[in-house]
Amino acid sequence: MKQINTKKYRNEIILFIVFISVFILMSAISPSTFLTVYNMQSMAYQMPEFGIMTFAMMVVIITGGINLSVTATSALSAIIGGLVLSTLHSNGIGSFWVIAVSLIGFLIAAAACGALNGFVVAYVGVTPFLVTLATMTLFGGISVKITKGGAISGFPESFFFFGNGDVFGIPFPVIIYSLIILVTWILLNKSPFGLRAFMLGCNPKATLYSGVDTKKLLLKLYIYSGLLCGISAVIMASRYNSAKDTYGSSYLLQSVAASVLGGTDIAGGYGSVLGVVIAVAIIQVIYSGLNIAGLNPYLTNVVIGLILIFVLAINYLNSLRNRD
Repeated sequence: MKQINTKKYRNEIILFIVFISVFILMSAISPSTFLTVYNMQSMAYQMPEFGIMTFAMMVVIITGGINLSVTATSALSAIIGGLVLSTLHSNGIGSFWVIAVSLIGFLIAAAACGALNGFVVAYVGVTPFLVTLATMTLFGGISVKITKGGAISGFPESFFFFGNGDVFGIPFPVIIYSLIILVTWILLNKSPFGLRAFMLGCNPKATLYSGVDTKKLLLKLYIYSGLLCGISAVIMASRYNSAKDTYGSSYLLQSVAASVLGGTDIAGGYGSVLGVVIAVAIIQVIYSGLNIAGLNPYLTNVVIGLILIFVLAINYLNSLRNRD
């Protein structure tokens, strides 16, 4: 039994070793700044929005698809939710109702974006890559049209808590992120819904013939992906104290990298929540550490790519050894 568990979590063990190695390396490069309390807190506040968006990408990839509109969905929902927030606040409505209604606005906008993606992929039958590439452009265009290239601001102070507050010293975004991790883990690993999602990624035709409504399943997964983008948007809008079409744009390729690095099969059928959590932490540490060291941001992407290739190569060699 112990050997079986070791094999099951081999990828996570490798990732954890990589995380420890990267953390030690970044600490050695800039010990006086990287290991400071300020930097640890800064990473704790930044990582949740990226991690949640990575899960939005992961839940679609396990079906054999992809969602290139995650950042555009997040930006658009932030802009719509931010408009509701600033408009109600400027009209003197109480903070509780302002935030409650605006949060609904964030989530409805994000769910609508996810539903559009899911409908076209599932019921029209267009390839996920093409659909989400098109909606990425669509959502981005709507965002620019609404903001005219500017930013939405004028939020009440109480809204800042979602991205900047803490509960007993624990950053509130980390609490939200932890809840998302738990919900996603239960959804994918402890529910019939998750089992069907993995089945769909492994063999869509067999899943359909087994009695699963694959179209409805896909629609739900894309809506869930959209909702995660909306939650990430709330944290970002709160942290930046504004909403703009370019906020979070760098997370698109990072979310794909973190999903694959975390063990999610790009062809579908397999994904590890724990693996994605560790992969997100690895990428966050690398970006923060190299940024502190003053390395060119473009070279940071090179480092991420090399680590991704290294881990994928190890996983591939392990899979070959398991077959033997």
